[in-house]
Formats: sequence, C-alpha cells, structure tokens
Amino acid sequence: MIEFRQVTKRYDSDHTALRQVNFALNRGELAFLTGHSGAGKSTLLKLLMVMERPSAGEVWVGGQLLNSLPRRQIPYIRRHIGVVFQNHQLLFDRTVFDNVAMPLQVIGVAPGDIGRRVRAALDKVGLLSKEKMNPLQLSGGEQQRVGIARAVVNKPPVLLADEPTGNLDPELSADIMNLFGQFSQVGVTVLIASHDITLINDMNRRTLRLDQGQLVADGRPRTEANRG
Repeated sequence: MIEFRQVTKRYDSDHTALRQVNFALNRGELAFLTGHSGAGKSTLLKLLMVMERPSAGEVWVGGQLLNSLPRRQIPYIRRHIGVVFQNHQLLFDRTVFDNVAMPLQVIGVAPGDIGRRVRAALDKVGLLSKEKMNPLQLSGGEQQRVGIARAVVNKPPVLLADEPTGNLDPELSADIMNLFGQFSQVGVTVLIASHDITLINDMNRRTLRLDQGQLVADGRPRTEANRG
C-alpha cells in the first residue's frame, strides 16, 4: 500500500532530509515512524501527501507512483489519504459536524450522504452526541478525536498521523492509539509519526526509526514481553 524505493530528498547542497530510504507497508498494517527532531519524519510524510517530491528514488501509494504525478491529479490522490495533525487544525467558527463534513463537501458528496457518513465517523470516535457543539467546548482529547473523524470520514485506505498524541496525557494517548489500531483492523494502512517512545513500546508495533535522514531500524521494539 505504501512503498519507498531508495528515496532521497535534498533541499539544497547542504541539507539532505532523507537518504536512500527503503520500506513497504501492507494493507491494514499499522507502523510507527520515529527519530529525533530533524531526522526526516515530516519530510517523509510530506512525500506521501505529495507536498514534496523526491530528489531520487520512488514513492508509491496504492499502486500509484507519486514522483511524476501530474499536478491536476494530486487532489485525487489526497482524497485517499487521511491526515491527523498534532494541533487538530479544526475550524472554531464551525460545529463538530461541519468540521468533519468538510472533506465530503469539497469532493461534492450529496448532502444526504454527508449526514450519514459524518455521523458514522463521529460514532466511531465516540462523539456522536456532540455533533452540534463547537470544538472549543471540547477537551483536547475530544478535539483530537474530531480531527480523526474528519480524516477517516471519506474512508481513505491510508491514514497518516503526525504526532497525534503530542498534547495529550498518557491515558488519552492510549485511547487515540487504540482508535488507530481499530482502523488498521478493517484494512486501513496507518503510519504514525511520534516521539513518544514509551507509547510506541507499549503498542509493540512495527517501528521505523530515522536518524539524520537514514532508516536505521525497522522492526518491533524490544519489550519485556518479547525479549524471551
């Protein structure tokens, strides 16, 4: 579903953000992307969102090569990729319902279908009863759940999350991660960029670790349960 083949991204002669990165994620796989600040995590996500193009190598999503994708096709590709941000990026002059409905409105979904799909997404994240509220009336964890509902309302096959628990306490962080796990169980490929090593170890999922733009580790963390 996601594949990087010898991907390098240079911004100028003095800064190479990614160096010959290779990995593949299957349909329904959940993996973490970690590394120090400046290791290349954000650049990798931007390549998947076609906000950047690789300097060398190939980036594939759902069988589509993104390198040479015509500009007019970028919006189509992005409809198939849900994105969750650390700071939610919600609109506070709109209700919870309207925030989640935005991706559907952009692509011209019929109003009757919008209502059904928005409520299904809100129900999935446990916020169906708060659809008429303003996001400012919600807790930080609830706001993040609205962001997740908005990311998945279009049922994308790929879900990217950039530090989605950075502003949450451990209990809320675990709840959010469990939601991502539920999405992977129904076939969504999930890639989560995170600094939270404790949470990553607790989840015991595949972890891709970047260091100075290079993929230096790819596997499950060594926890007490699997050290044997």
